Amino acid sequence: MIESGHRALQKITGRMSLALRVAVLTTGAVAMTLGMVSAVVFVTVRAEFTSSLDDSMIRRANAAVSSGIDEPLLSDPSTNALAYIGIQPFIVQSGQLIGNFQNTPDEYVQLKGYRELEVSIGERKYSARTVMIRGVPHRVVAVPANKGQALVLVQSMESNRDALERLKIILLLASTAGVVLAGIAGWAVAANGLRPVRRLTEATEHVARTTDLTPIEVTGRDELARLTTSFNAMLVALDASQERQRQLVADAGHELRTPLTSLRTNIELIGQAADTTERSLTDEQRHEIMDDVRAQLEELTTLVGDLVELARDEPMSRDPAPLDLADVVTHAVDRVRLRAQDARIDVDLSPWMVIGEPQLLERAVTNLLDNAAKWSPPEGEIRVRLADGVLTVADEGEGINADDLPHIFDRFYRSSEARTLPGSGLGLSIVKRAAERHGGTVEVASERGEGTTFTLRLPEATA
Repeated sequence: MIESGHRALQKITGRMSLALRVAVLTTGAVAMTLGMVSAVVFVTVRAEFTSSLDDSMIRRANAAVSSGIDEPLLSDPSTNALAYIGIQPFIVQSGQLIGNFQNTPDEYVQLKGYRELEVSIGERKYSARTVMIRGVPHRVVAVPANKGQALVLVQSMESNRDALERLKIILLLASTAGVVLAGIAGWAVAANGLRPVRRLTEATEHVARTTDLTPIEVTGRDELARLTTSFNAMLVALDASQERQRQLVADAGHELRTPLTSLRTNIELIGQAADTTERSLTDEQRHEIMDDVRAQLEELTTLVGDLVELARDEPMSRDPAPLDLADVVTHAVDRVRLRAQDARIDVDLSPWMVIGEPQLLERAVTNLLDNAAKWSPPEGEIRVRLADGVLTVADEGEGINADDLPHIFDRFYRSSEARTLPGSGLGLSIVKRAAERHGGTVEVASERGEGTTFTLRLPEATA
């Protein structure tokens, strides 16, 4: 039952705007608070009225008892309020009316209760209760009189009832006004407070409609300002990502143009030679062109693979495998030795367990080794060391210019010396990408004439 009511409430509030929901909730909370406060005030005032009336009647009754309970005293309006409605005080003895009263009203019958009897026999010091007489509430108070007797006074509560009715109307009007003001204030506060949210909504719709990633103005220092700042940071990151994508596409187009142009030229030469006997190629020329085509195809294949790897924005696989980095380095060294048979590779490896993707790590290490083999002099030595998660690959080449060092890991960046050699300028970018995806870092240290050392650090796998 409660669950169905909760679903119904969610269905109703789900159709409201956020500002309206805030206003409704504020109004409801204020209405409940004012209702509880009004009830407490009403009950408290009513109890205070009754207590004050009881104290007054008990004092008058005790004064009458002390004066001997003579009839003139009891009939005095200043002492007994019953004179206003024609009901006389009376004395109860053992539950029976006594006294020289004539024409006793029927209302006396309902005033003989067990409480007054208990007062007359000494079991109570006094009693006080409310009864209805002729449709009007009356307060009945009894105090001990002579031995075995009790003096009972009755007083109308009509004035108290009228005062409580007026109080009830005042509380109702005040609560209604408070609820209305709370609703208006809640709506105003919600509408004004949600203005930054509406701005964010409009900005989001503008981005979706126009792809314009201009940050919006931040006002204030509250939570909504922090939300706006975070939204602007997201826009900046998204703009940077798009800029990297555009740069990647532009650089890729530029790098692909060279091998594609060379392939097209060689294919056209082969086609012209096949169509015209006068332009037939010698065996040496044919072999030279085919070797050039194979080299361009290999470069194009490598470039496309590097581009695909760099274009992957997804994080590391959800279930990376535990592996020994020393085994990965060993496989990479074996591959490079087959391609660079003239290079001397000195290897010293210590086991180091990591969590990661073996193919990506092996490609990164292979790129470091290929780079070292490319720049090592003939018969030069490449030193590969792995200890405590730190892999160093050092060559004995000419080193890297100081101006080129800050850009060595940038995509498609190639130093002036490297532009005449094969390559796309993406190998070291892939190394950096692999290190970052595995929570590690890669650094380079080089001085002209003293070689270059690359340092790859990867965190150890935890149990």
